[in-house]
Amino acid sequence: MESRKQLITAKGNKKIQMGIIPGHFATNHSHINHYVDLNSIKTSFRIARETAKVIAAKYTAVQVDTIICLEGTETLGAFLAQELADSGIGNVNNGKDIDILTPEINSNGQMIFRDDAQKKIWNKQILLLISSASTGWSIERFARCLDYYSGKLAGCSALFSAIDEIIGIKVYAVFTPADIPDYHSYTAAECPMCAAKQKIDALVNAFGYSKL
Repeated sequence: MESRKQLITAKGNKKIQMGIIPGHFATNHSHINHYVDLNSIKTSFRIARETAKVIAAKYTAVQVDTIICLEGTETLGAFLAQELADSGIGNVNNGKDIDILTPEINSNGQMIFRDDAQKKIWNKQILLLISSASTGWSIERFARCLDYYSGKLAGCSALFSAIDEIIGIKVYAVFTPADIPDYHSYTAAECPMCAAKQKIDALVNAFGYSKL
């Protein structure tokens, strides 16, 4: 499967790359015909730093108090906070101390924040950082969590997103389906690859894949 891997370079910054592998893959919420490998962006400090610069440029006029990191984006979140706070006098976040948090997932699959972390959410301007969004389900789940803790969503950014918007929330993405020729996402019931009896190559999530 790895022999099919291709590298895609981000528009405007050749230092940022993601890998794609064509095939038949199943996520928790959909079937996709390309696996999107974003691990190098999340684990390489050099690539994460470059990616943070690209994302920060979209939010220089947006007040950000706290960055919420989902799906292993904490390293990127730290660089993003630094970029937002150091982007110059024209940036509304210049000189701020921006908090970085990751929600806990309880036994019911709900996102929660413990009492001592809630003060960084309550009435704060929140920037959501997520690895990938194929259906927007994780973003929608986080929006419900944020509403419970009275946080205010200032923006949502993904490394890769197949959607532009979900429940009225705009999603800015470094990579989009326009960067991947013939990218498609389907519900399991409507997947043409399943209908054609094409074997699933791997189960995938934001942390990687497990071959079948």
